[in-house]
Amino acid sequence: MIYLDLFLGFLKVGCLAFGGAYGAIPLIRDVVLSYGWLSDETLTYMIAISESTPGPIMVNLATYVGSSQAGFAGAVIATVAVVLPSFLIILLITALLKAALQNKYVQAILHGLKPCVIGIVLATGIYMVLRNCLSMKTSFSIDVRATIITVVLFTVIYSYKKFANKNLSPIMLIVISACLGTVVYGI
Repeated sequence: MIYLDLFLGFLKVGCLAFGGAYGAIPLIRDVVLSYGWLSDETLTYMIAISESTPGPIMVNLATYVGSSQAGFAGAVIATVAVVLPSFLIILLITALLKAALQNKYVQAILHGLKPCVIGIVLATGIYMVLRNCLSMKTSFSIDVRATIITVVLFTVIYSYKKFANKNLSPIMLIVISACLGTVVYGI
């Protein structure tokens, strides 16, 4: 019976939680206290711990409550129940979006938005550089180490594109950047 209660309780949280994690806390509190799974004080501590651990608060709380009430199986059931509605909604949106992306008007809109997004990212980068330079109130200086990292990254991107005939994964770029930063700034 506890497994069904965990599933239905956290399914309710997953279905009705809007506005992010902090908007879901009152709903989680209501479900957890109504079933008597945790005291209000323990729940408050667990919210604080869930905020400081990696992952969404709802998932962390569901996992903890499920584990405390029914062990590993309870943790799995509560976690699956809290993410199931979002998972199903994403699947539905993906199916609808895939069909919508075939529409020539949607493709035209996306092609029109691409330069806008590039412009916004570029404008943000320029704004940050200028703001940083103006806030220093000293002569303009270039960070040589950051320039070296940038040149190496562009070289890696260009070389990979030329020799592998495909784009380098953003995750690989982040890993390469982290390694370069460690080497260049660590020396």
